[in-house]
Amino acid sequence: MGQPMITRRGALLGAAAFGVPAALAGCGGPPGGSGAGTVTVGSNASDAVPKKALQQVVDGFGGATVRINTVDHNTFQENINRYLRGTPDDVFTWFSGYRMRFFAEQGLATDVSDVWQRIGGDYTPALKAASSAADGRQYFVPFTYYPWAVFYRKSVWADRDYRPPKTLDELTALAGRMKRDGLIPIGFADKDGWPAMGTFDILNMRLNGYDFHIALMSGKESWTDRRVKAVFDTWRGLLTHHQPAALGRTWQEAAQSLVRGQTGMYLLGMFVAQQFPPRELDDLDLFTFPEINPKYGTDAIDAPIDGYMISAKARNVEGAKALLEHLAAASSQNIATELDPGTLACSAKADTRGYTPFQQRGAELVSGARHIAQFLDRDTRPDFASTVMIPALQRFIGRPDDIDALLRDIEAQKANIFR
Repeated sequence: MGQPMITRRGALLGAAAFGVPAALAGCGGPPGGSGAGTVTVGSNASDAVPKKALQQVVDGFGGATVRINTVDHNTFQENINRYLRGTPDDVFTWFSGYRMRFFAEQGLATDVSDVWQRIGGDYTPALKAASSAADGRQYFVPFTYYPWAVFYRKSVWADRDYRPPKTLDELTALAGRMKRDGLIPIGFADKDGWPAMGTFDILNMRLNGYDFHIALMSGKESWTDRRVKAVFDTWRGLLTHHQPAALGRTWQEAAQSLVRGQTGMYLLGMFVAQQFPPRELDDLDLFTFPEINPKYGTDAIDAPIDGYMISAKARNVEGAKALLEHLAAASSQNIATELDPGTLACSAKADTRGYTPFQQRGAELVSGARHIAQFLDRDTRPDFASTVMIPALQRFIGRPDDIDALLRDIEAQKANIFR
């Protein structure tokens, strides 16, 4: 289930099951200790590129020995509640937004406000707010972020004289052209459950605006509202242009279809770049999902923030805080964004002059957005996202004509969870 644990010095320590950290073997220091000894890290960076990036950043840490317990990304997310309530690592990879606040309010995370007193000057007020819980304290340190957009190969589009669409009608017309040219218009995959959330997010924000989207994620709006139905009606019209058999395909497999020039475009996070050979990255470009409702235009996007938290049960708290300071440093984030072209640095002091043209395009897209969402499974309760929305969206993909019954079921389950 998990990958081998790797120390800062690079030695293999043997496979570690998720939820059974090295602390059980007595390798962690005492709570609140000096920071010497060992710090364990529970990591969801299981794909090759981000895994290598984290390892190289940790290699530069001058404090305690760090042991990384890498677990498959989806397994990590699906088991996070059990993990944090069991025997978690000292530090763990996680996300800003609702999901961070949820664990802070459950008493499952350590307050790192003292770390923020030292690193706060490197972050914008918005990033500090995204790292804070309802009590005003900080529980999260941002590391990198990435926008969601529509990605395409410049060479494929140039050969056929395609142009980025500005409206939904233009997108639909372009998809029709791509079909006639022998391409699958829109790459699509949802075997792992979460990728389809990005499609729902952008359609809801384009049709109904950011404020309604966030209120829906917070349980304050009804899923049977006509505005939500309009999202699924619009999506149903687009499904004919999507890559078929999506429920049996991973995002990596869909990305490979884009790499091979079999699909014309792909809505995903900027991490799609991880699937491209380095020599072909210059051929990758992006555009924001086009306008649907002129009232909202293209003013909102998903741009999730990834970072690190300290578990409430951490054995080496001081060592963990020292590691978070190291991860917050611009020099650390520069290493990560150089190795992983699908990410952007959170630190305001990061050297963006080293960004590739692709990364610069991503940064421009984010800077032009008025509203930034964190992604469906980060903007709502984790139990609602996992137990309700993943099966609901997969049900829709499999049976797109059953919208009314689907929305009634979502609303009924929501009412039981958001009480």
